[in-house]
Amino acid sequence: MTKLQVRAFIFQLGCFAILFTLFRYIVAHYTNLTGYWIPLTAFAIGTLLSPKFQAVKTKDGEKLFMKWIFIKGLRVIG
Repeated sequence: MTKLQVRAFIFQLGCFAILFTLFRYIVAHYTNLTGYWIPLTAFAIGTLLSPKFQAVKTKDGEKLFMKWIFIKGLRVIG
């Protein structure tokens, strides 16, 4: 794995972890769900809302791209 692929993995994991923790707290405190439904719901929401990162080799070298449902198109990170 290249350096940018590792960065993409870490960014994606970090964003998902933050959103999962946030939504687990919100679901646990503001809904009537119990048991395994709390982390399962937080997992589904976190997966849908977290940005996707990918390292791609281009003509100019390897670049890091981000795609998110709240931003139109792709964004070049590095």
